Amino acid sequence: MAIAEHDLRDVATEVAGLDALDVFDAGPPRRARLWRSAWPKLAAIVLALGIWQAVVWSHWKPDYVLPGPGTVLPRLWHELGKATTWHAIGTTGQRAGVGFAVSLVAGVVVGALVARSRILRSAVGSFITGLQTMPSIAWFPLAILLFKLTDRAILFVVVLGAAPSIANGVISGIDHIPPILLRAGRVLGARGLSSYRHVILPAALPAFLAGLKQGWAFLWRSLMAGELFVMIANRPNIGLRLNQEFEQVDTAGLISWMLIVLVIGIVVDAFGFGLLERAVRRRRGLLS
Repeated sequence: MAIAEHDLRDVATEVAGLDALDVFDAGPPRRARLWRSAWPKLAAIVLALGIWQAVVWSHWKPDYVLPGPGTVLPRLWHELGKATTWHAIGTTGQRAGVGFAVSLVAGVVVGALVARSRILRSAVGSFITGLQTMPSIAWFPLAILLFKLTDRAILFVVVLGAAPSIANGVISGIDHIPPILLRAGRVLGARGLSSYRHVILPAALPAFLAGLKQGWAFLWRSLMAGELFVMIANRPNIGLRLNQEFEQVDTAGLISWMLIVLVIGIVVDAFGFGLLERAVRRRRGLLS
């Protein structure tokens, strides 16, 4: 009986040790984690402003041609306080949202079909990459001839800029799926559309997200070019404001709107694609 009690104490000690291994370390508090994530970005902003100011102090260009942060940042704050600025941002954002939605549907459908069909891959695989490499500005003369000076002309070019990148992301993701996953899906009864829904697209998700980010980058650049090239009456937008500041030789205003374009791109990447990418990595055990 004494031996049994001794054995039980040993077992209890070992189990307690295993339980201690299961204790989850919550890590630093939320405020510390936010600061750890934010300070590199803040340091990069300070460094960029310092380099900008140093170039201005070098008198490489006159102040009216290249104003410093002390002139541009107050102008930027003033622009953000006007309703017309947010109206212009809203118009551009609406075009970007519609264009990205259309590009997403087209890119996923085309990419999935091409990736799973040898005939389609031979026929249009290189054509998709060729479309991706074409400068967006080259499409605008044709777009204007087809759709005149309308939003459809801009949408046409935006989709041609973004959809091929998304399609190539889908193709690359499907090409790198381990064959064992496809065989396991077939054994479990996943065939046809069910195979795409439950096996192929989830397995291709990391490359698909990379294609989405690249597609957004192409879309945003195409959209800015389109708004500079296709000006529609009574439709204020970011491209139109950039052109107005240029025509008025208002460099501080021009740089202010360029900063708005930059900030929108950073925000979309950080709080859109960045959060989505971290969620996928965390779900797959690639991020603590």
